[in-house]
Amino acid sequence: MNKLKRHAIISGTFSLLLANGCSLKSDHSAHLGIEPATLSASPEPKKVLQSTLLLDQDTLIPATADLTQRKDCWQYLISLFSIPEEDNARIDQAIAWYLAHPKYIQIIQTRAEPYLYAIIQEVEAKGLPGEFALLPAVESGFRADAYSHANAAGLWQFIPSTGKLYGLEQNWWYDGRRDVYASTEAATSYLQNLGELFDHDWLLALASYNAGQGNVSRAIKRNLAQDKAIDFWSLDLPNETERYVPKLLALAKIFANAEHYGVELKELDHKPTFSAVDIGSQLDLSLAAKLSDTSLDQLFQLNPGYNHAYTPPQGPHRLLIPIDKVEKFEQNLASLADQDRVQWQRHKVMPGDSLSSIAFRYKTQIQVIQEVNHLPNNTIRAGSYLLIPLTQNQISNQSFIQTSQSPSNKQTTYTVKAGDNLWSIARKLEVHSQDIANWNQIKLNQPLKPGQILAIKSNKVTKKHTQKNLALKAIRYTVRSGDSLSTISEKFNVRITDLRRWNKKNLGKYLKPGQTLLVELGNAQPST
Repeated sequence: MNKLKRHAIISGTFSLLLANGCSLKSDHSAHLGIEPATLSASPEPKKVLQSTLLLDQDTLIPATADLTQRKDCWQYLISLFSIPEEDNARIDQAIAWYLAHPKYIQIIQTRAEPYLYAIIQEVEAKGLPGEFALLPAVESGFRADAYSHANAAGLWQFIPSTGKLYGLEQNWWYDGRRDVYASTEAATSYLQNLGELFDHDWLLALASYNAGQGNVSRAIKRNLAQDKAIDFWSLDLPNETERYVPKLLALAKIFANAEHYGVELKELDHKPTFSAVDIGSQLDLSLAAKLSDTSLDQLFQLNPGYNHAYTPPQGPHRLLIPIDKVEKFEQNLASLADQDRVQWQRHKVMPGDSLSSIAFRYKTQIQVIQEVNHLPNNTIRAGSYLLIPLTQNQISNQSFIQTSQSPSNKQTTYTVKAGDNLWSIARKLEVHSQDIANWNQIKLNQPLKPGQILAIKSNKVTKKHTQKNLALKAIRYTVRSGDSLSTISEKFNVRITDLRRWNKKNLGKYLKPGQTLLVELGNAQPST
């Protein structure tokens, strides 16, 4: 790179940094976070991903692509690779790791299947190197529900601040960082902007995606001051970033030379796997699964951005539906009455009721009740009525991630025998009779019939199963200045008593910055 070009890059970079008046701090965690951007230009307006998903399959395929490339997704992606291969010890080291773990390469291929076509379309539409479609393999292992200890989430591992900068809304109902549709648009826009910022030096763009453009710009400035080269390989960057870029290049090299490395690439049709459907308003997700003849697991796999068992009342009103189920879903949705989209319980406020007690009774959140009833605060009056959203098939109002993934949410059942009543059943199962009544939406004194099936959601019944299967991930959280057990419990939506129990050997009287705490994310999703 000549000095004139080097000067142009650094001048443009620091003009933007100066205009924004802020510097960036590197995340340093192992390919798990993205630093806030300081680009002066706003992200491009979001395009409708469906427009590229539903194009004729030959529309964007180069004329040079052979028939195999036109039909196979992996081969087509390889045909888009444009970053020149080079010999480098760091790349060789990463290749050696991948080849020593062949199962990992197979796993990421399987995980990528639902998303790869859509990612390729966005990468290609924005003029990015095809290699960037493999970035989710490095970031998240192609897990759309991935969550890191650095508070990064989704396929592309956005941290909250960068997600918000690129229009990824994050609230109690929804996390756009896990939304396949929205996060792919945001990530490719971010990479496109970084590419323009660094004069289409894609390795510098990749390094900035991981370490933050401020760190990369400062490294360039240091080298310029010493009259050194400013390509990626010459910069002094965080250790994580120096490994991060070679990981992607190594993976791309293996895919491009699969036969040489003895790696088998799975056949995957190069065609859309899903389509984005405008659902118009709030919808119960278990009902959506029925309307589309799709399993909850599959629906969650495509829509992991929704935190609960129904879509947000204020949107986004969009669901990704398997491409072969779209027509049926749209027909069934069109015939569905508005009042049937979400099941509601009409609750009469009694003396002594509070939003907290009502939320606990219906296993929902105070915020949900406030939002659907347009309550400005926690004040409620005895005699008034509240609408409480329920869900189809007795799915709990917990995180939809748990609902779709956790075997422990498959409730236990009890078959009523002659002479049984709620009190005797409760005593036999060591639960409360009122709980059984609430779980089954029946009155406490309602007569039972032999053969009747009752749902039982006892902690005693499911505790061992929950401990074994529920945890999505146990992470180590590093205490930061200003943290307390209260703020950490709120961040990860867990109880303070659980934090104390998980860390009873390590907790002193006070938390210290730099101290690590064990947090089990099985019982709830971290808040943003």
